[in-house]
Order: sequence, then C-alpha cells, then structure tokens
Amino acid sequence: MAKKVSIVTLGCFRNRYDSEVAAKRFLDKNSRLLPVDQLSSKNKADILLINTCGFIDPAKIESIEAIKEARELKRKKRVRKIYVFGCLVQRFEKELKKHFPEIDKWWGIEEFSRDYKNKLISKEPVGFLKICEGCINNCSYCSIPLIKGPLFSRPAQEVLTEAKKLDKAGVKELNIIGQDITAWGKDLGKKKNLTGLLKQVIKDTKEIGWIRLIYTHPKHITASLIDLIAKEKRICDYIDLPIQHINKRILKLMNRKTSPEDIISLIKKIRKKIPNCAIRTSVIVGFPGETESEFNQLLDFVKKIKFEKLGVFTYSQEEDTKAAKFTGQIHHMTKKKRKRRIMEAQRKIAAENLERFIGREITVLVLEKRKGFYIGRSQYDAPEVDGVVFIKRRKLNVGSFVKVKVTDSLEYDLVAN
Repeated sequence: MAKKVSIVTLGCFRNRYDSEVAAKRFLDKNSRLLPVDQLSSKNKADILLINTCGFIDPAKIESIEAIKEARELKRKKRVRKIYVFGCLVQRFEKELKKHFPEIDKWWGIEEFSRDYKNKLISKEPVGFLKICEGCINNCSYCSIPLIKGPLFSRPAQEVLTEAKKLDKAGVKELNIIGQDITAWGKDLGKKKNLTGLLKQVIKDTKEIGWIRLIYTHPKHITASLIDLIAKEKRICDYIDLPIQHINKRILKLMNRKTSPEDIISLIKKIRKKIPNCAIRTSVIVGFPGETESEFNQLLDFVKKIKFEKLGVFTYSQEEDTKAAKFTGQIHHMTKKKRKRRIMEAQRKIAAENLERFIGREITVLVLEKRKGFYIGRSQYDAPEVDGVVFIKRRKLNVGSFVKVKVTDSLEYDLVAN
C-alpha cells in the first residue's frame, strides 16, 4: 500500500519550490500526497513533512509553532512520523533536536546542485522555476548567506529543460525565482546573464503566457534586461525591486552596494521604458542607528515615488550577521510605529493606483471559481503577496486568460466583469 505523505510549507516561494522537490522524491517511492486539512483519526499520514523558514524572528516562531502542532498530531496518532527540514534546521539543527526529541528525521536545505533536476511538475496554471540559490550580496542584516551559502546558478540547460516541462504541463504563468535572480550566471562566466537566459526561455516555450521575475536587485538590473521586459509581451510589466532604504548612510551600513542616486535613476529608467510597469519594493525600518530624520527621508521617498506595491519589514537582529553587532539597536515599539506610518502612507497610494484601473480593460488569469464569481490576477500582481481581481461572470475556464473591464476597486483588489 502506498504511504500517505502530507507537507506543510512555511516561508517564501523558494520554500514551496523546495517542498515540490522533496515531494517528488516520496512520490517516486510509491507514496501519495495527502492534504494536511484532510488529516483525521481515520485518515492518517504516514509521514508529515515540515519545510521550515528561518529568515527572520517571526518566521522562526511560525516554524517552531508548526513543529509543536505536528508533535500534537503525532500524539493524537493522526501522523505516524514527522520529518522536519529547511532553513531553520540548516541553522539550528542541534538546538531543535534537543527541544523536539519526538521528531523522526531532520535535514537542512535541499542540495541545489543534486536534487533540483527532479521536481514535482503539477498541472496548476501558476508555476515556479528556481534558477539560482544562495547570494553574493552579503547584506549586513541578512542571514541568507549563512543558510544558503554563496551564489549557485543552475546551468542554463537544466533551467530550460524544466521550463519546457512546465510549458507542456499547462503552466500559464511562470514565476522565475531565486534569492537574487539578477545575479544568475555571475558564477558561470562572462557571457551568462539573466537577459540571455530569459530570451532562451521565451524561445523554448509556447504555452506560457506570462513570465514574472521575482526579486531583482537594484545593483544588478541592466539596461538590456529593462529593454527585454519592455519589448517582450510575455514578460509581465512587473518588477520586484527591493530597495530596503533610501538614506545613503543606512544603505552603506546595510551593504546594499547601491546609492540613492542609483535607485532614483533606475526607477526613472523603468518608468520611462515600461510606462505601465508595476514596481513592487520592500523596505526595512528600524535598522540599527536609523534616526528619526533618516526614517522620515524614507517615508517621504515612498510618498513621492508612489510604488504600486510595497512591503515593510521591521529590522530583525539575526544571529551572526554583521548588523546584529551594530550599536544603536532600535526599540521594538519604535520599529512598529515606523512600520505603521509607512503602511498608512502606502495604503492611500495603493488605493489611488487601483482607482486608475476603473473603466479600463485588462487581461486576467482566472485562478479559482467561487459561488457566483471567479478570482483571477492581472500581470501587475504576483501570487500571494499582491492583490486579486474579483470577476463577476457566470462561466469562465480556470487557467485561462480573459479580458475583463474593471468596475470598482477595493483596498488592494479590483472588481471586474
């Protein structure tokens, strides 16, 4: 009898991808997947996999809580064995083993060079393709190099092989992911770069309608990449561009290897070349030593630039990072206050940006059917982190692209028919 395997994935898109890699190994051994929400005393999982995140403190807490919940499921005999892996285990395996002796197996991150050639290819309309792992940026606040190590770019042929598999499986939106996809190829030779890789992906795929780029570092975005996005209709007019801050001193302390002038110039180039482009950014508030004046500079910049999408993180003091040792650590209440102020400003900006769509016709990928309406997304919204489009139609095909007319806007979402 086939073993039943359930998977809990925490963290980012990259972790979801890793879970699909792990799932494929079990499926290849005659196992079958059992959704976690179907677990019961009569429908038990032989193995419960938990893919943890260890990036910042809230993610660590969420992962630990998931392990505790799994331990309770095992006590209630709804799962027989628990396997825990991922980023949190990579960093803290010794401590975790001590606190959770009930766990049957531990391992860290998936071995990118070995395991990623064999991944679960689902028939969902939205797919993910990880093209690189690790990071060369070494931002002073970031634990990723401690977890993932230095940059490792997947060979182009391996990436293209997977892209073609996803294309044949019916994927309509392909999200290109990595710690920093604009760094792809920097460890493979001078002629290897993201622009060239994307051109080949476009050439080798036919059914994929949208290609979305997730995490592009401001330092590594090239003029050729901007030109390709502007020219190629299948690449979404959407750029994930985390700036983290705009103050010169803070950027230097963060080791972002860029300047306020560079960031402003890049945004102007993007908006000139790709007028309808949705720029998503993320910023960090409460970095060690950030003064009220420096924070206000960031807040004013957000108000001036009016990013279409924006996420705010409060600085997290991560063990063994350079910034963890910096003087001037900010009180947690001050960090929360600063986050709230930026989010309040962005809420108004987001509402204004969405109101501009009212009366316009846009293309939407239909994702889900609900009672009386459908849920879809435009090219200007990434999966999970951005808004959706509520479509008032009677009959649509999930996984298809449709033209809709926007009739209303909500706080972060659109309504269309």
